[in-house]
Amino acid sequence: MRIGELSKRTGVSPRSLRYYEEQGLLASSRSDAGQRHYSDGAVQRVSLIRQLFDAGMSSRVIATLLPCVDVPDDLGVAEETFTAMMRERDRIDADIAHLIQTRDAIDVLIRANSRHRAELSTGPEPVARST
Repeated sequence: MRIGELSKRTGVSPRSLRYYEEQGLLASSRSDAGQRHYSDGAVQRVSLIRQLFDAGMSSRVIATLLPCVDVPDDLGVAEETFTAMMRERDRIDADIAHLIQTRDAIDVLIRANSRHRAELSTGPEPVARST
């Protein structure tokens, strides 16, 4: 299938598909006229790539994980992929911890703001200034 068809079937723009190729995440063959042609398996491959991007992985990390899909019976590849996945999991855990700290800091500010608003609403009426 050509790039337009793959784009339509996956919902991924042709520009992104070309980027995936540049990064070594997706492969195509070329016609004599230079048009890209993809196998039917490219639809599943693009879906996997999108899932990994959506999980916050970079194209560099995704490139280290895909050989496990491409060469599933190679122990060396499986070990390298396992190490990369553990590194990514640790990164995600650190991101989650940072987000929790940020949320907790915002909660402190929200409580302080709520108290301040309550004080303002029950306090004396402001005195109008004469100009």
